[in-house]
This record gives sequence, structure tokens and C-alpha cells, in this order.
Amino acid sequence: MLRLVVAGARIPAPRAPGADVHVRAEFGGVPRSTRVVPGERDTAWNETLVWPLGARSLEPAAAVVLRLRQWGHPAPDGDLGATTVPLGQLAAEPSRPLALSDVPLVDRNRQPTGVRVRIIEGRQLQGNNVKPVVKVLIGEHAFRTRIRSGNNPYYNEVFCQHFHETLGRLLDEPIHIQVLDSKAIRAQSVIGVFKVGDGAALEVGGDGVSPRRRRHRRRLTLSPSWTSAASTARPVGRALTWKWLGLHRPERLAAGLRGYLRVSLWVLRAGDTAPEPEEPAGSEEEEEEEAVLLPRSLPACAATLQLRVYRAEDVPTRAPSPRRYFPPALPSGKRDGGLAVEVGFAGSTLPPICDEIRLALRSGDRAEKGDVLGTATLRLSQVSSAGTEAEGGFSGFLPCFGPSFLPLYGGGAVWPDPAQGPSTPGVSAATGRDGQVGTTGRTDGRVQPLRASQEEQGADYRGRILLELSTSTESPREREKDAVAAEDVARAERSLSRREYGLCAVFYSATMVAAGPELVRFEVSVGNYGNAADGTCKPAASATQHGRAVYDGNRYYYLPWYDAKPVVALTCFWEDVSHRWASLNALQAVHDRLEHNVAALRSLGQADDAARDEARRKLLRELLRDCKKALPQLETQATTTALDGHLRTARLRLLRQLVTAAAGTTGAARAALLPAAEGWLQRIAAAMPEPQASVPDVALRMLREGRRVACARVKPWAVLFRKSGAGGKLCGKTQTIFLTAPRGEGASGTVCAQLRVRLWLGLVAESRELPQHLEGVLRVYAETYENQMKLFGKWGVRGLPAPPGFSDAAGKAEPPKDELRPPRGWRWDGDWSVEPQRRLLLDAETNVAEVREEAYENESRRPGGEWVPAPCTDAVSTGCGAGAAMPPKEQLACPQGWQVTDGWRLEVTGAVDDAGWQYGASAAPGDPPPAWHAAEKTYDTRRRRRWLRTRRRDPGARGHQQDVAAFLRLHAPEEPADAEAWEYASFPGRRFHLQPRTGDLYRRRRWHRRLAPERPGPVAPVFLLESSPVRDGCGDARRGYFQLRCYVFQAMGLVPRGAKATADPVAHVAFVHVSQSTRVLAATLEPRWDQTLLFERVLLYGDPRGVRAEPPAVVVEVFDQDGGGAGTFLGRGACRPAVWLDAGHRRPPRLRRLPLNGPAGPAGDLLAAFELLHDTKDGSLAQLPAPPRMKGAFGIPAGIRPALHPVALEVLAWGLRGLRGGGGGGTLSPVRAPRLVVEWGGEALRTPPIADLAANPNFPVNAFLLELRLPLEEEYVPPITLRVLDTRDFGCRPELGRANVRNLRRYRCEPAAEGPPAALPGPAAPQGWIAQAAEGEEEEEEEEEGDWWSKFYAATGAAAKSRRGTAGDTLTVYKCELEAVPQFEGLQDFCQTFPLYRAAARPEGGEDPAPVGEFKGLFRIYPLPEDPGVPPPPRRFQELPPSRPQKCLVRVYVVRAFNLSPRDSNGLCDPYVRVSLGTKKAGGRDQYVPNTLEPVFGRLFEMTGTIPLEKDLQISLFDYDLLPPDQEIGSTSIDLENRLLSRFRAHCGLPQLYRIAGPGRWRDQLTPSRALERFARARGLPAPEFSADGGAVTFGGSTFLLTQFESGAPTYRHPGAPRERLALHLLHACHLVPEHLETRTLYNSTQPGLEQGKLQMWVDVFPASLGPPGPPVDITPRKPQRYELRCIIWNTRDVDLQDTTLTGQRMSDIYVKGWLDGLEEQRQKTDVHYRSLRGDGSFNWRFVFPFDYLPAERLCVLPKKEHFWSLDETVLKVPPKLILQVWDNDKFSADDFLGVLELELSSLPQPARRPRHCTLELLGTQRSWLCRGTRAPRFSLFRQRCARGWWPCSVEEDGKRRLAGKLELSLELLTAKEAEERPAGKGREEPNMYPTLQPPLRPDWSFLWLQAPLRTLHYAVWQQNRCRISVGLALFLLVALLLAFVYSAPGYLAMKLVNPLRSLHPSGSGDVTKVVMTVGKAKP
Repeated sequence: MLRLVVAGARIPAPRAPGADVHVRAEFGGVPRSTRVVPGERDTAWNETLVWPLGARSLEPAAAVVLRLRQWGHPAPDGDLGATTVPLGQLAAEPSRPLALSDVPLVDRNRQPTGVRVRIIEGRQLQGNNVKPVVKVLIGEHAFRTRIRSGNNPYYNEVFCQHFHETLGRLLDEPIHIQVLDSKAIRAQSVIGVFKVGDGAALEVGGDGVSPRRRRHRRRLTLSPSWTSAASTARPVGRALTWKWLGLHRPERLAAGLRGYLRVSLWVLRAGDTAPEPEEPAGSEEEEEEEAVLLPRSLPACAATLQLRVYRAEDVPTRAPSPRRYFPPALPSGKRDGGLAVEVGFAGSTLPPICDEIRLALRSGDRAEKGDVLGTATLRLSQVSSAGTEAEGGFSGFLPCFGPSFLPLYGGGAVWPDPAQGPSTPGVSAATGRDGQVGTTGRTDGRVQPLRASQEEQGADYRGRILLELSTSTESPREREKDAVAAEDVARAERSLSRREYGLCAVFYSATMVAAGPELVRFEVSVGNYGNAADGTCKPAASATQHGRAVYDGNRYYYLPWYDAKPVVALTCFWEDVSHRWASLNALQAVHDRLEHNVAALRSLGQADDAARDEARRKLLRELLRDCKKALPQLETQATTTALDGHLRTARLRLLRQLVTAAAGTTGAARAALLPAAEGWLQRIAAAMPEPQASVPDVALRMLREGRRVACARVKPWAVLFRKSGAGGKLCGKTQTIFLTAPRGEGASGTVCAQLRVRLWLGLVAESRELPQHLEGVLRVYAETYENQMKLFGKWGVRGLPAPPGFSDAAGKAEPPKDELRPPRGWRWDGDWSVEPQRRLLLDAETNVAEVREEAYENESRRPGGEWVPAPCTDAVSTGCGAGAAMPPKEQLACPQGWQVTDGWRLEVTGAVDDAGWQYGASAAPGDPPPAWHAAEKTYDTRRRRRWLRTRRRDPGARGHQQDVAAFLRLHAPEEPADAEAWEYASFPGRRFHLQPRTGDLYRRRRWHRRLAPERPGPVAPVFLLESSPVRDGCGDARRGYFQLRCYVFQAMGLVPRGAKATADPVAHVAFVHVSQSTRVLAATLEPRWDQTLLFERVLLYGDPRGVRAEPPAVVVEVFDQDGGGAGTFLGRGACRPAVWLDAGHRRPPRLRRLPLNGPAGPAGDLLAAFELLHDTKDGSLAQLPAPPRMKGAFGIPAGIRPALHPVALEVLAWGLRGLRGGGGGGTLSPVRAPRLVVEWGGEALRTPPIADLAANPNFPVNAFLLELRLPLEEEYVPPITLRVLDTRDFGCRPELGRANVRNLRRYRCEPAAEGPPAALPGPAAPQGWIAQAAEGEEEEEEEEEGDWWSKFYAATGAAAKSRRGTAGDTLTVYKCELEAVPQFEGLQDFCQTFPLYRAAARPEGGEDPAPVGEFKGLFRIYPLPEDPGVPPPPRRFQELPPSRPQKCLVRVYVVRAFNLSPRDSNGLCDPYVRVSLGTKKAGGRDQYVPNTLEPVFGRLFEMTGTIPLEKDLQISLFDYDLLPPDQEIGSTSIDLENRLLSRFRAHCGLPQLYRIAGPGRWRDQLTPSRALERFARARGLPAPEFSADGGAVTFGGSTFLLTQFESGAPTYRHPGAPRERLALHLLHACHLVPEHLETRTLYNSTQPGLEQGKLQMWVDVFPASLGPPGPPVDITPRKPQRYELRCIIWNTRDVDLQDTTLTGQRMSDIYVKGWLDGLEEQRQKTDVHYRSLRGDGSFNWRFVFPFDYLPAERLCVLPKKEHFWSLDETVLKVPPKLILQVWDNDKFSADDFLGVLELELSSLPQPARRPRHCTLELLGTQRSWLCRGTRAPRFSLFRQRCARGWWPCSVEEDGKRRLAGKLELSLELLTAKEAEERPAGKGREEPNMYPTLQPPLRPDWSFLWLQAPLRTLHYAVWQQNRCRISVGLALFLLVALLLAFVYSAPGYLAMKLVNPLRSLHPSGSGDVTKVVMTVGKAKP
């Protein structure tokens, strides 16, 4: 017993507000439901649902389907979500309950979708010393990468976000990619951004144009999110792989690009496949600047769409309003509110959508969130051109439109659903009081998705809005909305002058009308003109007169118009856009004829060369003529708007090019005309759309009692008439139109009527030509009905109910006939006369072959009294009605032309007593009882019993058509009117009749009066009939009789309805007003009727040539007639018959497939043919032979019926897999003894049952033969039907499942015996790849064998990752599953797998049906000889392997996974592998790989299992969590039985070399020679014969030598014997499965169909019966190698001088900092070279960086913990990059950054030997990595091991890189062992060796000033100013001497002059001198 506990659900508020909900669960086809509870946000049930299992255990493949539904809403509208819960885990551990929480419910419209972004690396990010981090916003979800350092960071991180939204909501989810500097403040952290939100980028490379032109096109289409100039690789699906994004700053557009970011991005929906993660081969050499995706907002391509919304008109109202625009009353019944135009541009959405500008007219108090009145769409592809539609240098044009009107359409049933989500309006234009709209704005906001197609817009016209669209390349305005300038309004109004148009419609027939007593009429309108429900336009004669549907004698109903065809006409006023329509019609004519000729040429695929050449010549000749005819029309077209001029230029250029191409296609070029003509057809179709059509569509509506029940729309230009120029192709031609019910109204899409109508639309001024397009005589008359009521036995107007004295046919009041006046331009033609409208008087028995009459015998009594007779009554529709009084049944006479087959009989069945009475009690005297019962009670006052009799039409009477023609007086001369021609009815609204009857209380008569035009004029008189109660029609039109022959051969692939497995199909064929049916075939879905339906003398009005041009459609409907009644509808198809006006030239038609469409989509095909033959008076039709009579009906003639030939069907019925039983009453019955029934062509083949399905699911007998007769043509052959029946008690054989096998061509074969395989080589032609391998082996030296990973990397194209040579031993890597490789035929060459489904309809919600099991088998079809004496060919399925189960050893090699979906909050997961086979499991959660999305497992799992009992191998990846249960990432399943049985030998791949030892040792159980013998036996070939030495073998009739494959002795180690090597070569020549690695896609049951990642693996299967296998392959992952990088900083040159000394001198205190990318915590720096005055520095400093490196992947392995609390280390893989930065040391402020040098060790640029040669060109120019041919020479340090020289440092200034210094470095790379042998310390520490670093010789002034201030002063003052100081001191001494002289000179002179000592010593001067000298000594 299975118990399901439903606890509760969380319902999002917008999806089910206030609705009652319940959960519906289904298990094994048995549904269960919880109770209904109010739908709150958190809803709880806590209810248990139970399914009895009986004695059967739960199957591993079982599942429970859960649906959350709204109560009272039918499916699928009521479904809120669904999910499928697999029960495999519960089946494996039944004792452990399966607990699930937070199970996501998937909406049928909200399909699971995943958006995955992979950030790979950045290049040239702007900024100095940046630490960039990438922030990715997917919708509202944000992700961040790790922080990296430098301008070229490497990330390789993946982010994934899953959505469960509708497509419309998903379109509004943009992707923002931001590169931020983690060191900068928030306001200055943005380096660059890129916005992904346009589908154009996901279509890169898909248009096939040149790169330059593609770039131009991307910028002109103005999808404003991204663009691409070119593409280096074609994307897979919606994907961008390895693309560079140009980053920019939105607020600084003039600054240009800010760097580049390489990403891979893809959007995956259910069923999509993600591309491979490896970098495209050769991408480094082939990258171009054009490959960068450039932002749309860059100035080079910036553009602003400007949409001016001027005004609106014809907005729907509740009541007529005098105001022209935007009247206040609205149809929704709400109070008056505002109106707004909402504009949405899908320019920022993902996944890609069409380039639409969506407009919606909203109403309500808040117009932005009000009701949507109507929607419209502008497609940018139609209003712009990129210049690619026409060749020859056409430059295209920017988007433009109008000013022109754009019609809006809507309807209550098809308006956009507000429940899809909250409205996020874009640009809305609110209206003012005068209804004018003025808006100008950019349309780049997020908007609510509005659907734009005609089917989604709705069928009702909702008005028009006047728009103008322009594109500006100037800077965008700041305001998104603004008022329209007055001069723009005046300019727009000047071009909108209107003209009067007239529309005339002639209705020829209305058939397939639904039955009912209501009156039916048809209405034609253009916009609001002619729409009777709209009161803004004056009334028009736009509706036909009322009619009543008449039975056609078989199934359908029609309106009996016959020779009086209704004509309607109306006039309307629109802008003169006929010049646009004429150009469109001219192109349409060219397109239609070319399309017809292309189809004719395509159909001549197998015809002779002469016929095909003539068809090509005709195509070119007519194309040339049509183009030349259309050119004058386009050259003279008026251009009132800019778009008119652009479209005219583009179309003229296109036609001229077609003329040139058609004239130049001669000779050999004509042979390849078909592809070129198809291309011409596409180009014409692309140039045809006319967005400025302006005028609404012509609408045809069907009204039943005034209610619209069906509609159809016709484009106005298709029915346009023009005196000069191209008219519409349907103008004045009879066309067939199907009127369908509006979408969303219960009977959505149902065909309610089939109309044959002729339309004419043109200017009223040119309507003089209208009569030429009308057949017959136009009759116009006024009519009115005079009504009377019978009161007290007298007729009069007193007592009339609602109908007044005069009315129309429907009872609507009209003026008396005397008050009617003829319309303007018309006059009365005769007097009023009375004539009944006989088409309304056809009774319900018209065309009925058999009628059952009934009468109720009534009796009454007083309570307790006796029963007395009461008047008889007729039948009533309800069981309790009183009915109408009628004469006694004995007085009812049989009408003329009828025969009573039996007398009156009493009905005694049902709720009656033995005498047939029913009893009841009346509430009041005279009232009928409220209920009837079978037992008599004392209080009963009424009783009745029912009498029946049957009458049939007299076989000798006239036929149906003659009876109707006689009653309607068709084609009879007019008779004088009878003034007393009253029509009688029992009550108004009942059916009228001509002869009075008992009980008639109401009568009326029809007065009519002819009208005639007053005088001929320029205007057709029919357009003067508006607002007049007149009726018009075409009478006396030309008529003809036709014979329709319908050859209905067979229906194929019918889909049954309900729970039935079969059907009793019948085909109903309807043609105009007649129909017939085929016979009913019981219990089949492939009915072969083989029947001809003859429709004799079908009356068609009109010119027979017009019938041939536009024949009425033949409609075929197939019903399941099981149980009688109308049957169950299965499918419908329609086609046009072949028309032959002259039966003498008739050619028999060919049966063709007619697709049938059912309620749920395609419903099969019908093989039939139809022809319509004109019945002329010469009797030629009678000369045609009648179809043969077979089984009481006409059969198909031999010339049309396909010839049947004997065919053999061989069936290999191998077994049944995964079969699930079913039953009723809530019990799942186990499968007991199933058997297979194969049905084909009416024959059946039954297999013996499988006795024990659990022990052996294979059939006891596997090969069967079925001989039958079938057509040889593939299109006539029905599919093979497979049915699986179970054998149960009492002979019950329920059907468990079925399948239809189509496309039988793949199973056809010739009856000859099989020969040698075609893939075997000839005896003298060795295989190319073997020869190449042999040549390569001779050139290579013998080397050590590589491991398995060497083969793997060599196979993936990464030869550098292969550690050693593979010596020719290669591996094949498939990028898909092995069964998906085309050359292996899905591994189903022995037997295919056919899913079995229940024979029920499609499940609710539109989901795909779930299979109930699988059938494994194969078919072979071949012809048998016609002569029974010729022996049959040999059977195909003879050499079969044993069908018993066998035990096998299974080895599962799991190599790696990639593209996994994240499961942890850090965007990663911890995956581990779990393998299960049956009940066995392998793989533990302790063997997980932490923190990665691309794990490398390298795991081997060995398991044993019994195949086919355990055939499904399940490989699952789980995410390890600290606390179980672990989440499943994804899983994949492998059918091991197919691999074991496949003759491609898929159980173990063939190695390229045969080795007996070593890593590549042979691991299969069979040696190559034994495997070749086994292969020969399976193919029916003789065993191979080897020579004694093994160097030669005879196989398949040829002899092969080993020297043909090997030119010399093997160069690899451990080769096997020559015999085995030769056998292996032959096995490879047979194209068997080689040694391989397959890539499997992972899926998750919670997100069905959505890819969760890929897994690379392979499987070996070894049957135990063949012995033990060889050793397994060692795929243990390689371990990273330990390396040590030693970088010596010797010197610097020309480093920027950052500081300025006190004396103004520039200097820097230089030091160098370095680290390996990803190892920032191991950064090292040199000492400081102080006071560098010229940027020179000496260091002699050693950096030592140990790291782990994977040579195979060329990446460094960096295990580290993300956080200190992290449990596991995250292994990062980054390229080995050395980052060196030069800094200026500062003591009291932050150090200054001077320059950076980034060196990738695996791609080092060659250094310069001298400093003067060191420039930035060594690293390449700024964009050299994007350009070809300018890349600097590089080398790998891992190969060269050491390098020394000068490398340049750079710094960014003004967005550019400049040289900032030069570094002299020594780089040396050592392995761990070498580093241990040659130790060296960091810096100049010990051990200072290899080499020994001496202290640098720095200048004396290089020291720190704080340590020696006097020394600093000495070097700061004296060293630099010695000369200045010396000169200064000298000058100072001179000045001092001068000052001393000046100071002492006055005293000296005074002493000299005065000489006071002379008086003391007059005797001589000697004494004086002595005194002076003495004084001088005393006074110094």
C-alpha cells in the first residue's frame, strides 16, 4: 500500500487570490484528491492519500504526479502548478519513508529555465593597482566573483540562476555585469559595466552576412543592449561562448571602453544543450577587434527612439458621445477614468525576442494599471533596414514611422491577463480633457509584456492611435516624456486628409452552421463602420437578412440562400493609403506567382530533365515579366512619409536586382535555380510588410439572435480595387472563409461557419466599376412584417406582446410600410406586395429522411376523483412542460411524400408504470405538474403517457434538393402575390409555417417593395443605401451543376479521445450545402474506408471559371461513432478539389495526405483525393465511368486507388521493459502475462505471452513473419501499431500500452541475403588513419608510454597537456552520448526501443504523456514475389543471441564533470558520484570534490548485474552537505542492454593498438581474432581464415595482409601477436565503437528537461559467460607538480620620480613588490633604494615563490580556504602569472604606485638585452591581443626554465597605458627536487647561492635621512651646491673687504688732512709717524 501525506503548500499571492484549492495526485493512472480548502498563502491539508498495491512491490520507475489546482476551474486553466515525484528511492528502501519539503511546482506555462554566466578573465581594465571583482546581476539575484589583483585578472567562475516563470516574465529579466575595484570607495568603484538584455547578441553569427555588414546591421536595428561586429564561432542555441564584452561607464560615454571582460553566457530551456566549456581551438590567434560585443550606449552607435503619440480615435464607449477622441464612457462598466497609451520596447530582455514596440491603450482611474482596451505592435524589422535585404551597397535606414494611424485590437476573451504579474509600465501618455495625447520619450524601460500577434491581440477593433516614430543619433534627452510641439501636431494633421471608401460583400453560401432555432445573420465592418454594436457611426446596410439554418440531409446545417445571394454595402472614411496598398499588392502578385512556380519546380524532383528545364524557364520568364510589371507601380508611388520613401527605394532596388538575376540566369546556372529562387522568395517576403496600412481589417461576424458567436478578419488591401495600379488579389473573387469562435470562450477555435463570399473595397468615386465584379442582377427592396395576434378568436393588433405592429424578421420594431421612404438616389419600382420569406419557413423536417412523431395523451381528475381525458399535447423540451395543444393522434394525417412505417405505439420504457402512465400533482388548476413519477398517489391530479410512430420519406418522391427547390420556387417564374399570405406560429419566436394549425396565436405577413436607382451616376447606387431598412441581393446569377467525387482511402494515426484504446471512426465530408459520410469501421485507429462519395448535381452559383479559380473547400471531419449519437470529434481537415470544366480533359487525381487537427493538436492524416466535375449539357460527365461498387458503396477506381503488392513484415519481438499495470477501482493490478499485438494494414500478428515478466521479460519466441498486401508508395503506407495486452482471468485482455511506428522507410530492405559489410576495405587499400599512424611512428623515437590522461588530452586537442607521446594509441572523445552518435544508429541496430503510452488523450495541462513501458524489437520490410510459385526470400532474423538473462560485470569510469549547476550559497557545489544498477549502489558521500563546478573525479566503479533485469545504469551526482540528505545535482541513465546487444560492439570500445602489457593492455574478454569471428557469425559471414604466421587473413571474400596496415615492426612497447593485430585492424575497418569517452547530459527530476551539467565517462560491460576481463584502466587524476620560481630583481631604469625634495629636485624611494597571481598572501618586496634621482635603482634581491602547477592544464593549483570557518579548501586554478609592482616609499603617507609588470610564465614576452631597447612593444600594443600579426614573440618559462633581461613597466594615464619604468630581472623555474638540491634564500638571506647576491652598489646619497641628518645635510647642500657655495663665499669676502674700506676711509682721510700730531712734533715727520703707529697699537 502506498501512502502519500499531503501536508501543505505555499501559494504565491498573485497566482490564486482568494480561490479554493486542492491537490490532485495520480499514481499509475489512478487519481486521488484532497479536500478543498481556501487558497491562502500557507495552505495546510495534513491529509493521507492511499493506493493499494496488492501483492506487487513498488517499481523503481514509479512516480506520483502532483497538481495544485483551483476548484471550479477546468484544466488546464485551473492548474497552479505540477510536479512529478519519483519513487525510486522509496522502492529501494520501502521501510524508510521518503520525506520531501519545498518541492517546486512547475506551471505549464512557467517552464524551468536556467541562465548561466561564466566569467572567464578580464583584459586591460582601466586603473592603477586595482583589485577587480565582477558583480553579476541576473534579474534580482546578485553574484560576485573572488577578488583578483591587476589589470588582467583571471576568474573562471560560473553563476547560475533558475527561473520558473512565464516566457513574458522571463523576457524582462536583464543581466547586468559590473567590474568593480574592491579597493576604491563605493562612489568611485565602478571600472566598467555591460548590460545583457537583447536577443541580438545571442544570434551572433546566424545571419550569414559579412563581419563589416553585420556590425552595421547590429547598430541599425537598435536593439539597445549589445551589439556584435562579427563572430568567430557560431553559437549553440541561445548562447555566447568565449566572447569579449566591451566595458564602459554609462555616465562617461565619451571616455570610450574601460576594458574587456571575457564571458560565456547561455540560456537553457527544457531540452536545450549547453556548449562545451573548452576554449575554442585557435582562439588566441583568430581573435579580432570586431569580435568584441560593444555596448549599444557608446557614442559610435548611440541612438534614441522617439515616439510621438498624437491622438486616438474610435475608442469604444458605452454610449454615443459627441466628442471625437477619448470619450469618457468605457465598456468595462467602471466609472469614468483616465486613458493612457503604454509603450513597451523589448530592448532589455533575455532570452532573445523579436524586435517589437508594443503599445497598449489602458483605461481606469489609474490608467497605468487599468484595463487594456486594445494592443498593437510595431516591429523594428519592418520600419528599419540594415541594408542586407537587397544587395548592391544599400545602406539601410533608421527606424521611422508615420505620422500614421496604428489600429488597436482587443477583446474580453483575449486581453492580456493582469495576473501574469505586477505592471511595470514603461512610457505612458495620459490624456487630457480634449482627448489629445502628447508624449515623446525613450522606450528603454521595463514594461509588462504585451502580446502582439493577431491571434493574441483579439478580433475586435478597439480604435486607432496616431503615431510618429523617429530615430535620433544625438545625445538623449534627460526627460523620457514630454509634450509634443504644436508645429509637430499641425504637420501631422496636414497629411491625414480622408476619402470615402465603399465596401461591398456578396455572400454565396454559409455552411457548417451549428444547429439551432435561432435566427442567423452575418455582419461586415471596417473599424466601427458597419458595426451595429457601435453607436459612433451612422447605421449601414452591413448585415445580411435573417436566416434560419436548414439541415442538409446528412449532418450539417446551412442557410438556404440559393439564387438570392445577400449583398451588404457600407461606406467609410479613411486616409488615402491606396498608394501603399497598390505597392503591396504589386509585390504580392510577384511573390504569389514565384511561390507557385517554386513549388511546381520542387515537385519535379524525380521528373525528366526536359520537364524540369521547362519549369525553370517558365519560372524565370514569369518572374521577369512580373517584376517589370510591378516596377512602374513602385516608381510612381507617392511618398507622404519618410518610411514611404525608404520602403520604395528598397523595393525598387530589390525588383531591379531580381530582373538582373533572372535575365542573367542561363546555361549551367539554371540547373541550380531552385535554391536561388527560394532565396528570392524570402527576400520578396521580407520586403512586403506595410506597417503604415492605417486602415483596420475587414471583419466578418456571425450573429445568432444578435449575439456574436464567430468572426474572421480579412486584410483590406487584399480586396482593394484600383482603376490604375495593382489591385488586391481577392478583389471581386469568391473566397472561402472559416469563421471561428473567439479565443478564450469555451469553444475556442471551433469552426462555426464556412462562408463563400466576394468582397470589393475601393474609393466610392471609383465604384462605377463595381457591377462588373458582381454576378447576376442586383435587386434592392424594402421589407417589413405586419404582425397580428389572435384574441378571442379574432386576429388584430390588440394584445400583441413585445413585437409591435410592424417589425423586421427578428421582431425588432420598424415604422409602418406607409412611412418608409426610399434612400437618396433611389426610387420606388412598383407597389407594396405581400410575399412570404420562404427561406425562413422551411420546417425542421426539411431534408430529413426519417421522423419520429410523438404525442402525449393527457388525463386529469379532481383529488380522489376519476380520471377523465384531457387535450393531447405535442412534445416538450423539458420533462415537466405543458406542451402545445394538438389534435388527437388518430386525426394526425401523414404529410404528402411520407410513409408511416409503423402505427402508434405506447412507450413503456423509463419512469412509467405498466400502462405507460406518468403521474403528477398540479400546484394550481391548469398548471403542469412540477415533476412526474411512475407510482400513482391519491393527491395526483394529472397523468400522461407517450405515443410514438415513425414515418419515412416516400422512396418514389422527389429528392431533397427537388423538395427544397419546389418549396422555395427556385428558378420558377414570378407569380402574382397573395395579399393573404400569412405566416403562422403558436407564439412569437417560434418557427413560422404557411398553413394555419390548431393553437396558432400569432401571425405575420411580409410586405416588400422593389427599389431602383434614380439615374446612373459616378457612384454605385448600392453605397447610397445606408441608414435605410432595405435589403439587397444578387438574383438570377449564373448557375451551374457540378459533380463532386471524394476518394477517401484511409486515415492514419488517429488519436482516440478519453480513456478508449480504439475508436469507431467515420468521416463526414461537407461541401457547400451538402454532405455525406463514410461507413463506420469498428475498433481501429487506422481505418481503411476505400470509399468514393459522389455528390450529384451540386448547385453552384457564379461563373464556372470563377469556381475553377476559387473552388469551395471540401471539409472532412472524423468522428468516433462508438455509442451512437453525434459521436466524438477526432480531427478536421480542409482542402480544395481539382476542378475540371471539361470532363473530356480530366486526369485522375492522386491520393495525398491531408493533415487532421484535433482538439489537442495534430490528430493524424487522411489519405484522400477530391475532384469537382462540371456537369455540362453535352453529357460528357455521363460518359465517365462510375466508381466500382464494393460492399454496398462506391469504391475507389483502380487508376486512383494505390496498387497493392505482397509485402513481408518480419518482426523481431525481443521483450518488454518497465511495463506498468493499471486497473480500476483504485487498485493497481500487476502485469501477469503480457503479449504483443502488431497491427499493420488491417492485419494483426500476436506473440505468445511472457509467462514470468519478473524472471525473464523477453518473449519466448522472438522472430515472426506477417505477409500482407500494401502499396509500395511510402506516403500510402499506414504506420505500424503496437499494442501490449495483458492476459487475465475470465478472458480479460486489457490494453497496457500502445505505440505507432511511423517513417517506415528505415525498415525497408531488399529481400536478398546480407553480403559483406560495406565498410570493409579492399585488399590493396589500407585505412588512411592507420597509414598515417604508421608513418608517424617511423619518425618518432621510441619513448616511454604515456598514461591515460595523455590520450585524453591528445584527443581533446590539447597536445601540450599530453605528458608523453601516445605512439598512435588515441582516444575518441564524443561531445554527446554514445547512443547519440549518428554512425552508431542509437545503439539500436539489433533492436530498437519503442516507448508505450496509454491509449488516452493528452494529459491535462498540455503535458507530454508519460510512457508506461517499452517494447524492444525491430522490423524488416521487403517485397515478396507476385508469383506464388516462386520461393520466398530467406528470413532476416535468423542468427539471434540467446534471449535468456545473463550476468555481467559492469565497469563505470567517471572522468570529470563540467557546467554543473550551483547548489551552495557560494555559487559552487561539493559533487560526488553515486552509481546504481538495480538494487546495487556504489560511491560514497565522503569522496566528494569540494567547492567546484568542474570536478575531476577519475573514479572507477565495478558492479555486477543481470541483464536485462538490471539493464538501466543510473549515474547521479549529489552535492555534499554537512547534514544529509544531500541534494541531487543531476543524473543520467544508460541502457546496458542496448550496448550489449548492439552489433557495433558497444560493450567495450576497441583500442587503437593491441598490447599485452603496460598501461594500454588489452582489457576485453575476447582477443581481437575471437571478436572478429564472433562479428562474422553475427553478420552471417564465414569465419575468417588466418595464415600460419598471422600476417594474412581471408575475410568477407577478400584477403588482407598485415603489411597493408603496418609498414614495419611496431614502435610501441608490448605489441601483441601479428594475428591479433591484423584482426584488430579489420575490426576497426568495420566501423565498430572505438575506445572512447562520451559526454552525457545531466538532468534533475525537479527541473525536467533543463540541463544541469555534463558528465564525461564510459562504461565497459563484460558478460560472465565469456570469461574474466582484462585489468581496468587507471584514470586516477594527475597530481600537481611542485615548482619554485626564483625571481631576482637586479636593477630598475627610468622609473617615474614621484617626490620632490626641499630643494625642488625630483626623486623616488624605489622598491619592488611581487607575488604570484592568486598567492597574494605570499607577496614579497625588496629593500628601498632611497633617493633615486634618475629612476635608477639597484637591488640584487631574490623573490622565491613555491607553487603547485599542472603542466597538463598549464594552470596553478591553489588550495585555500575561503574563510577561516570553511570546512574544506577551495581548489583554484589560475594561470601562472607573476605580478611585479614598483612603488615609491613614503614614511608619513601612503606609498605611491609607480608601475606594474604582469608576466604570464607560460607565455613570456622576450626581454630586451639593453635598457634602451625596452619599450611597451615588447608586451605588444594596447590591443595586440585582439589583433592578428602584431603579437610580440613569446616563450614558456616551463620549457626554457630561465630568462634574464629588461621588461617594461606601465601605468595608466587618461585611459591609456604608458611606459613607467624598466626592470632587469632574472627568472628561474625549478622543480621541487631541483630546489632542494640548489637551495636559495629570499632577498640576500642565507643560503645566498645560485647565484650569490652581493649588496648593491648604490650612490652615496642613497640612504634614509632620518638615520644621518648631518650626512643628509651634507649630501643635500654641499654635494649639489658646491660651486654656488664657493662663489658665494668669495663674493661674501669681497663685500666684507669693501664694507671695511668704506667704514675706515673717512677717519683715515680726516687724520690725513688735520694731522693733530704735527703740532707736537714739528721737528720732523719721523716722530710723528712713530706716534701714529704707537697710537695705532694702543687703539686697535
